Parts: sequence; C-alpha cells; structure tokens
Amino acid sequence: MKKLPPLLVYSVLRLLAFLIPLAIMWVFFPIMRELWWLTAIFAALIGMSISILFLREPLSGASSKMYERRTEREATGHQSAAEQDADAEDAVLDAEADTDR
Repeated sequence: MKKLPPLLVYSVLRLLAFLIPLAIMWVFFPIMRELWWLTAIFAALIGMSISILFLREPLSGASSKMYERRTEREATGHQSAAEQDADAEDAVLDAEADTDR
C-alpha cells in the first residue's frame, strides 16, 4: 500500500481538529446553534490548541518533505512559474534600456 503524503495527512488531521469540536458544540449545546459565529471561533481555538499539542509529528513530517522538495528543485535548476515570469520581465526591461541609450 502506498504511503499518503505527509502534507495531506496533516491537512486532514487539522481539518478534523476543527470539525469535530464544531459538531460537538453544534449538537450538544443548543445555544451554539443561534450563535454560529461564536461556535466557529471556539472550534477554531480548540482546533488550534489540539494541533499544537498533538500534531507536532505530522507537522514535522510535512515541513521536512516540503523542504526536501524545495532543495531538490533548487539543485536541479527548476524554476517556478513566478521566477520564470520575473526573468522574462527583467529581460524585456533590459532590452528596452539598451534601446533607449
């Protein structure tokens, strides 16, 4: 079986850390249905706390994988689309500066 990407695992766990407290407050506390915005704020705070306390390992795995991909991309010389656009714009500006002289 293929192992899931760490970023996907971390994202799903963070989403669950928000949705489960939201559902619990929504179902078991009727006043929270009327104050939906307050329920969302509380669920976000609870989810953030849960992720800080319990999701350190998935976060470390996701960050290290992103770092590896970035260093691999820089080592092979691949440029992102934004870097290619910036280089193209610089070339056009340099050409215009040369023709103005």
